[in-house]
Amino acid sequence: MRAGNDWVGRITDDLSVALGFYTRLPFRHDGANSGEELARASWAAPLAGAVVGAVGALAYALAHAAGLGPLPAAGLTLVATLIVTGALHEDGLADTLDAFGAGATPQTRLAIMRDSRIGTFGACALILSLGLRWAALASLGEPKRVAAALIVAHVAARAMPPLLMFLIPPTRHEGLSAAAGLPPADSVAAAALLGLAALLLGLGFGKGLIAAALLGICLVGMRSLALDKIGGQTGDVLGAFEQVCEIVILLVAARG
Repeated sequence: MRAGNDWVGRITDDLSVALGFYTRLPFRHDGANSGEELARASWAAPLAGAVVGAVGALAYALAHAAGLGPLPAAGLTLVATLIVTGALHEDGLADTLDAFGAGATPQTRLAIMRDSRIGTFGACALILSLGLRWAALASLGEPKRVAAALIVAHVAARAMPPLLMFLIPPTRHEGLSAAAGLPPADSVAAAALLGLAALLLGLGFGKGLIAAALLGICLVGMRSLALDKIGGQTGDVLGAFEQVCEIVILLVAARG
């Protein structure tokens, strides 16, 4: 850990933690990432998202240059982002939908989340998530439009889970989300500002405001749903929330 007054060192450390956790790229922090480190580095999650979006944009541009149409190019783009992230958030989406869809009580829902097997609700959620993102990217067509939408989506979507963590407590007493606890208010605010800036600059003022408003609705809805279903949030819920936000942003970007 660097000295508290070494702000350059803190930024470097936080970026390393965020990239090491949110991607499979060779950016590793010295030692294992603790929950406290991840909470502190939550402001850097949108920057890790920018890296993921840039990789996806490069994949689309290369596929387009090779003469592939928008549909296969968009499919390869999703493959690239899944490889870079290790399907981290997709895993959370599947586990959360299985738990919320099939569990009858908070205890059974939490037990389902711990089960590595995928059920009907989770499978349907993944199909819909990939399908909607695939269709949105393909509808954009031009590599420049795809690049802007991808980077904005991955930046702004990763700015939202810290807000949810700040609003509702972890439901378990163990696990990474519980270990992280409440993220620092300055980290949450910085993540939100990065996300909003990405929306307004990448989508334009009008679409950016629409996307921001829809993400706010998603935040309120996910908070209410998580509290009702399991009494708080888990890492899986945070991953599912990121996926919902990513889909919303890409659909707004694809809007005519």
